[in-house]
Amino acid sequence: MALDFTAVDFETANGFIGSACSVGLVKVRSGRIVETDQWLMKPPVGFDHFDPRNVSIHHITPDMVADSPRVNDRLDDLMGFVGSDVLVAHNSAFDSGVIRAASEASERAINEIAHLCTVKLARKAYDLPSYSLPFVAEEAGHPIENHHEALADSTACAWAMIDMAERAGSSTVLQAADHYKVGLGLTRAWKPGDELSRATKDAQGWRAAGHKLPAQDAFGNWPQEGPNPEPNLDADPSHPLFGQVLVFTGNLGMPRPQAKMLAAQHGALTASRVTRATTALVVGDGFIPQDLANGRLTNKAKHVLRLREKGQKVTIISEGEFMQLVGGFSLTA
Repeated sequence: MALDFTAVDFETANGFIGSACSVGLVKVRSGRIVETDQWLMKPPVGFDHFDPRNVSIHHITPDMVADSPRVNDRLDDLMGFVGSDVLVAHNSAFDSGVIRAASEASERAINEIAHLCTVKLARKAYDLPSYSLPFVAEEAGHPIENHHEALADSTACAWAMIDMAERAGSSTVLQAADHYKVGLGLTRAWKPGDELSRATKDAQGWRAAGHKLPAQDAFGNWPQEGPNPEPNLDADPSHPLFGQVLVFTGNLGMPRPQAKMLAAQHGALTASRVTRATTALVVGDGFIPQDLANGRLTNKAKHVLRLREKGQKVTIISEGEFMQLVGGFSLTA
């Protein structure tokens, strides 16, 4: 038995989780990186517009993928690289969901995918102010130089998995998962004719209504908290938001009540203020994890850091990370 797995990272073109435009792949055998690959792709037909918000994150433009094959033409290569490995990713529910949604949109069958999330592992293995990949990679001893470049991120994820397994004294991915009490996720197989996921149904409905870009809901400068919905207890327990007590601060790209609804759908309990029960804070206003180093924080974020100094385990999440965590094409009311 050996520490064998494949680390994966996707970048997407727009709000539809299946709109993959780049992928980085890293194969690990016996705790060593033995093979890597990466490529650009055109997203599935009909879902291939590039949202300016996504481009601002990964800097991939339509011109850059103009001569690249469609996602559906690379699915076999992708799944062939992963093979029978556990897919390891930083928020693996998102990356495995990209594969499933891209296959649905392309009407190409895929096999089921077992996946393990390094966000959830890192929360057990490390004590960090943020569990975004740059912080986790630095703690693992392999800082990222080009965050949101797919191969750089998948390589950082692979090193983090290796480091956490070594700290646990685990010789396999499954042993590491068991040590940290983190369950494997399973994305079900799909073939044309099977029921579509909610993400793809929503995306098809959005497109059928004649929309191209996500709707920008109008809201005031002072975010309205709105109600705190009941968490979905039937959500995937392997998802990083499941069981979290989540508070929001600052302006997001959507009304705060909608963000709370998305969090609750993934099993999070939302709240309107930071308390001793808080486990995670989502920060808007363009916050990125690096802002923790330069002090550009809201009062709620400063409160969280004070709680951390007193020993409370609570993490700070950027809007970009949150949107990846909730995944999918969550644009319909």
